Amino acid sequence: MHGEAAAEIPVGPLVTEAPLYQRPYTRRDTPPDIDPAILPDRDPLDCLRRLVASPDLASKRWIWEQYDHLVQGNTVKRPGGDAAVIRISDTGKALALKTDATPRYCRADPERGGMQAVAESWRNLSAVGALPLALTDNMNFGNPEKPDIMGEFVGVIEGMRAACEALDYPVVSGNVSLYNETSGSAILPTPVIGGVGLIADAAEAIDLALKQDGNALILIGDTVDHDGGHLGASLYLREIETREDGPPPPVDLAAEKRNGNFVRGLIEQRLIAACHDVSDGGFLVAAAEMAMAGGRGLALDPVPSGLPRNAWLFGEDQARYLIETGNPERVLTLARDAGVPARRIGTVRGHGSAAELTLSGAGAISVAELRAANEAWLPGYMAQG
Repeated sequence: MHGEAAAEIPVGPLVTEAPLYQRPYTRRDTPPDIDPAILPDRDPLDCLRRLVASPDLASKRWIWEQYDHLVQGNTVKRPGGDAAVIRISDTGKALALKTDATPRYCRADPERGGMQAVAESWRNLSAVGALPLALTDNMNFGNPEKPDIMGEFVGVIEGMRAACEALDYPVVSGNVSLYNETSGSAILPTPVIGGVGLIADAAEAIDLALKQDGNALILIGDTVDHDGGHLGASLYLREIETREDGPPPPVDLAAEKRNGNFVRGLIEQRLIAACHDVSDGGFLVAAAEMAMAGGRGLALDPVPSGLPRNAWLFGEDQARYLIETGNPERVLTLARDAGVPARRIGTVRGHGSAAELTLSGAGAISVAELRAANEAWLPGYMAQG
């Protein structure tokens, strides 16, 4: 501090000199892909209503509103978005923070799941305009004396390491919780990633709430599955089709870094009014979350010709963001120059009680109806106790 050592901790015993366990482990094969064409073509708006009311996607406001989430008035962006933003000094600097994990991905393919957990954390911070700095992890697994559980642990760590190195996003602390089993049945492999990023000016942080009628909604990133959207290990597959098979989505770490850096650049240039990363439930769920947060409607463009409708709408392909902008031509030009996939997919339209999410060829659903479904699950579940 100011040129003088304030603390000095010998890290050798925790790092290079730490004891090593060589436990036997087995690795399972990656499950075969899901062909979206064989799934029923269900009403996408009914599916959306069911998804936003599911435990994974339901609002957690019932929990966080019971605690001091204002942090002495320094909370700039409250819980419920991609990342919370906390002002940390009189200079205006702020930290963005988010914890998350996707255990179903880690069960289906531990290495890919570990990689995705880090990448999504990096996206969450980028989506509010923060430069991701570092992460801490909380590694929750079953009994490592069982070769299959140890294999999950090894695979997740390998995936996390690859993502941390590619994204320049180091692990600076963490802890491990093992032997998490009940009657011999282990929990899902759950590497919780807690990420922190820096925003130079808290006033420049953005959130996911739609802001202005007439603005464009643009999808940043590619839907890489040739069938129009990745449904393996997805929430759509579990909640709508009652299936839990298939592999998690591939993770292109170069695309993650390129697209995230591009989005942060747009935020710095004040070309984005709102931003949300695309993850659980695909881009239709992400669009609905933006609409619910802003109390505004959206008119979404038709599904691209020849693609399975619900794979396009609910596929969980990675390295993607939804952005609201009042200058779509400029954004699309910058994306093309940067080699970043981008396409306009809708327009902000309507607010208040008139707000609807309209999907070409499928009809419309009230944003208020979606919000009611999204808010109801957790209070209802807790009331059962």
